[in-house]
Amino acid sequence: MSLTRLLAISRKELLQLRRDARSLYLAFILPLVLLVLFGYAISFDIRNIRMAVLDQSRTPESRELIESFAGSGYFSVVEHLETPADADRALGSSAVRLVLIVPPTFSADLAAGRGAIVQALLDGADANSATIAQNYAEAIVSGYSTRAVARGRRVTLPVTAESRVWYNETLESRNMIVPGLIAVIMSIIAAMLTALTIAREWERGTMEQLAATPVHRLEIVIGKLVPYVAIGLFDVALALSVGVVLFGVPFRGNLLLLGLLSLLFLIGSLGLGIFISAAVKSQVLATQVAMLATFLPALLLSGFIFTLATMPIVLQGLSYVVSARYYVAVTKGILLKGVGASVLWQDALAMVVFAVAGLAMAIGVFRKELA
Repeated sequence: MSLTRLLAISRKELLQLRRDARSLYLAFILPLVLLVLFGYAISFDIRNIRMAVLDQSRTPESRELIESFAGSGYFSVVEHLETPADADRALGSSAVRLVLIVPPTFSADLAAGRGAIVQALLDGADANSATIAQNYAEAIVSGYSTRAVARGRRVTLPVTAESRVWYNETLESRNMIVPGLIAVIMSIIAAMLTALTIAREWERGTMEQLAATPVHRLEIVIGKLVPYVAIGLFDVALALSVGVVLFGVPFRGNLLLLGLLSLLFLIGSLGLGIFISAAVKSQVLATQVAMLATFLPALLLSGFIFTLATMPIVLQGLSYVVSARYYVAVTKGILLKGVGASVLWQDALAMVVFAVAGLAMAIGVFRKELA
């Protein structure tokens, strides 16, 4: 392999890239747009849940419970109902997501030391939001009950649970989403960028010129890969900067380690793109295949949003051949937990395998000979 020929191929690819507005947009603008768009759009944090109240007790105790909901920051009391039939109307029209019903005997039950029951009706049409709202409501009622017991008996509760959340102290979903989002976006962009390279040569008829030169196919593949590796590293740095500055995601780990593991991930993803480009020889088809091969697996089987441990065994097995799975673990581990190579070595080893496999497939399928 000649370094001179390799650099010549890289320079040629840079010139073609500079003249291709679509590739420039894909390389520099689209990753930033996707990160900002999905970073704001995808959120598991639920605030200001609209709720209605049917207070049949109308006592200071019931008002204190309602104020506990309103002051929590999770619920917003938008309507006070008069009859139980109004609850069905409010939930059916989607005006509220939760209706709190306080029975007439609420205050009397508390004073007598009996268990006081309140009812929370939830709109289950959105199961995820309903589950989160139910957990919030149960926590608020539990806190109110604890305060009521402490005031009534004037004793210290025998058991007090104090929980602390590590790595994402405020439980902000952005801190979980943005690191994984970087991995998913780079997986898609990297493959789509190089999916156009070989196919572009065939469609423009310049493959005949390459076939007439003494350049080896290894030099062509690596030469075409080098510019996109540099672009990919720039995109990763840009995405990290946006994540830390704009979204406030903490960065607790080693930047050099993240850069090295990002390089391995990019080589594997870029190699997959060149493999697709050489196999299909059409820019349109190569783009579609690259999107299909990266977007759905990276989104569904990387652990970015959906927990892999809860998936069927077959899907868990398929996730091991998705390179984004390992890069998601790397970005979350380095950014949020600050872990090092002693923890991430298995993910690093997997990405080495994917990098070698990506290059091997690209070199193996590429042929200079004209059909």
